[in-house]
Amino acid sequence: MSQEENLPFNEKYTLPPYKETYRRSLEDSERFWKEQALELEWTKPFSKVLDESNAPFYRWFPDGLINITQNALDRHVKTWKTNKAALIWESESGESRTLTYGQLFNEVNRLARALKDLGIKKGDRILTYLPLMPELPISLLASARIGAVHSVVFSGFSHQAIADRINDAKAKVVITTDYTVRRGKKIPLKQVVDEALKQAPSVEKVIVVKRPHFEDTKMTEGRDVYYHELVSRTGYKKVEAEETSSTDPLFILYTSGTTGKPKGIFHLHGGYGLWTYLTTKWVFDLHDNDVFFNTADIGWITGHSYIVYGPLQVGATTLMYEGVPDYPNPDKWWELIEKYNVTVFYTSPTAIRSLMKYGEEWPKSHDLNGLRILGSVGEPINPEAWRWYSKNIGHNELPIVDTWWQTETGGIMISATPGLGNYMLKPSANGLPLPGVEADVINEEGTRAKDREKGYIVIRRPWPGMLAGVWGDPDRYISTYWSKFKGVYYPGDYAVKDEDGFFFILGRADEVLKIAGHRIGTREIEDVLISFPGVAESAVIGVPDPVRGEVAVAAVVLKQGYEPSENLKKQILSHIKDNLGSLVIMKDIYFVTKLPKTRSGKIMRRLIKSVLSGQQTGDTSTLEDETSLDELKKIINEFENEVKRQK
Repeated sequence: MSQEENLPFNEKYTLPPYKETYRRSLEDSERFWKEQALELEWTKPFSKVLDESNAPFYRWFPDGLINITQNALDRHVKTWKTNKAALIWESESGESRTLTYGQLFNEVNRLARALKDLGIKKGDRILTYLPLMPELPISLLASARIGAVHSVVFSGFSHQAIADRINDAKAKVVITTDYTVRRGKKIPLKQVVDEALKQAPSVEKVIVVKRPHFEDTKMTEGRDVYYHELVSRTGYKKVEAEETSSTDPLFILYTSGTTGKPKGIFHLHGGYGLWTYLTTKWVFDLHDNDVFFNTADIGWITGHSYIVYGPLQVGATTLMYEGVPDYPNPDKWWELIEKYNVTVFYTSPTAIRSLMKYGEEWPKSHDLNGLRILGSVGEPINPEAWRWYSKNIGHNELPIVDTWWQTETGGIMISATPGLGNYMLKPSANGLPLPGVEADVINEEGTRAKDREKGYIVIRRPWPGMLAGVWGDPDRYISTYWSKFKGVYYPGDYAVKDEDGFFFILGRADEVLKIAGHRIGTREIEDVLISFPGVAESAVIGVPDPVRGEVAVAAVVLKQGYEPSENLKKQILSHIKDNLGSLVIMKDIYFVTKLPKTRSGKIMRRLIKSVLSGQQTGDTSTLEDETSLDELKKIINEFENEVKRQK
């Protein structure tokens, strides 16, 4: 078979830059990665591209010295970009701040000097518990600059989650703030940290960013210090970037789970730095006049890679918003896009669906004509959301890069690549593998699946952005990602590949119901629910059934203009049967006004399952709105009481 026949795409869907780049990345990978890596600045050049001697613990550019901040900051301040906006920040109340590359460089150096004065050394761990404010990327970059390892905890997590992560990483310093604001309400963060530190003895210092109009912060003498006082007393003095190896740890990011110890995924300066740099160029095609708006929080990998490290390495301007998309009105994001003339917009399907329910008038009231690329991340995007996004935000003219990747992959793996001339899209398809990514779909037996046959997505060769391991637990790294199928990386997602090589990611392989012996993904049922004209959002979970093993239950949010009724429920159930057949047994559908979600916008299906099964809900600290859970409990109780009355 020729190399042309092996390529995972069809000529009609791609343009030459992508095709040629992808071909070179597989045919002569060592030369390809060497060429790409030399686009970055190295303290000491590497002589070896990839060390495979301890596979699957692959190490990229192992004898090279590179510090990611050299490429995110130093090389830009030597040029005209020193006066270019690096970060634009706006709060929920409209407060704003812009940092040029020169200003950001100075702020990072001030904090880096302060950290060194506190005795923080290369390899020490620093935990940050901050909202989406300028001090968060500054903290990450300052940590990286001195060779410390940062670990961000999303500012919605509970004190127990913070304590667990501090203890696993053995962090010496915590950086936090008095409070954040969500929907007009002040949420104290320092208090959460204080509670966590009662069971986290490794912490020596707590640095607190003081915000205005808050006098309730309790400071522990000898341990706690205000950020502004710390950096002012150390003064400004340039801190040369630590001579970190390409294989030195850059950060630990803990993946959330419903049970068990969280996994500390860690990434390295060299490979991760290169991968975020390249994927930002290839996928988002950022130019000097672009403004990039990624709505994610830096507490998640999307913010690490595509608010901080990717955009800054390419010298882009990034907009950060500390707030939610529908407060004080459902047009907040559209207002920001118009105000700052955003050109590239990156968000999640969950956020899109939540805004769909407000109708089309909100985006229509704003000038969104500056946009040229739209993006999607976090989960598979269903066709209805894709069409709404394309029509109302992209005016049916803009490409939607529907990106697939994970915390573990470090950056985007499958997507359209406008930066390589590949704009060709199919609704609900993630796209084609990025250069260097040899992706495939295989069945349970480990053999290649047929075209359009559902299977498991796997990656057949290492790539620079891949995780270096699980912090302190190498056995878990092997058992989780390398044991199911020999010799390939297993991400844990279902996928389909079509005859043109396009990948359709179907969601987590463990989010599967087994109804009367038949397996079906919850995402498939949710997609059908959302395709019903009156449904804006849905969450499907499985509950035990004595006869069928499991049956499905759905919580559904209706669009404006639709009211809950038994007749509407019957129509939706009929719609499911028409689309999925009699395989899907729905126990019930509950109409709610909002779904329980994390503050990053992900639906908390485990909470829905806990309520429906009558179990304890456990930790709800990441829940955005407690009333969503209360409403669900009330509706279920009313339903059960009605059933009892009828009996």
